[in-house]
Amino acid sequence: MPNLPYHFARSEGQIVRRLYRAMLPTIVHRKVRVHNDVPFDVFAYSGQATLPEQVASVRSFLAHVGRPNRFTIFSDGSHTSRAIQLLEQIDPVVHVSESLPSLSSPLPEQVRGYLTAHPTGKQLLVIMSLPVHGPALYTDSDVLFFPGATDLIDLAKTRDVPAFYLADYQFSGDERLLSGSAEKEEPANTGFLLLLQKLDWSLGIERLLKLKGAPNFFTNQTVVHLCMHVNGALPLDPQKYILQVDDQFIYRDYYTDTSLAMRHYVSPVRHEFSGHVLRRFTSGPW
Repeated sequence: MPNLPYHFARSEGQIVRRLYRAMLPTIVHRKVRVHNDVPFDVFAYSGQATLPEQVASVRSFLAHVGRPNRFTIFSDGSHTSRAIQLLEQIDPVVHVSESLPSLSSPLPEQVRGYLTAHPTGKQLLVIMSLPVHGPALYTDSDVLFFPGATDLIDLAKTRDVPAFYLADYQFSGDERLLSGSAEKEEPANTGFLLLLQKLDWSLGIERLLKLKGAPNFFTNQTVVHLCMHVNGALPLDPQKYILQVDDQFIYRDYYTDTSLAMRHYVSPVRHEFSGHVLRRFTSGPW
């Protein structure tokens, strides 16, 4: 028997997303009530295909965390001039960069080519460039923030930890980069990182140089996972910083408690992103 609530949720998500995209010119002019100044920079990497999600993500950050020093969105090169204009109309701190960060040190051509030409390699380049001036939050476009996210302000003041990462619910990576199965433990997700110090990326570069064959979708995440651990980064509280798909086949997501900080709506639960935006849009600023 078909799971009707699940299929209805997916259909609803598609409809809401189309409507939200169509309404973006109006949405970006709806003022977000900002309660805090956030003493760090925020960075994202996205493209035209995820424009609705990126708008909702930025607005949820402003509403529930506050206004950062700067919210820089690195474009993958696909944004139209109109899309850039819409993003920058959300708030004066939002800036879209059409060029990627420059490489801070010489790298082997094999690695340089991956970081500057491969779609996920470009994301890795952005992450490797952080932080720039003080603490930096990196967030994917399919992340929504909730009231509990204000604790990011205190976490950014941490001095004895170089970074915090979003714990993944399973290892999703390029196993060709691993030296053994033990390196799969405590998987880190690339989609949400609080970077407090410059990290040593040499292990990741070393593994990339040994990679046989072309990089795949998860190559960058594996590099981040390995380097988070070798640098002594810590996971964010998985009860507040959510990456789960255990509610994939129900109508409404499980994770609606107001104490939550954020949720990364990865592909299996992406339809729930739109459903949550719908419910918030009728009563809030998203």
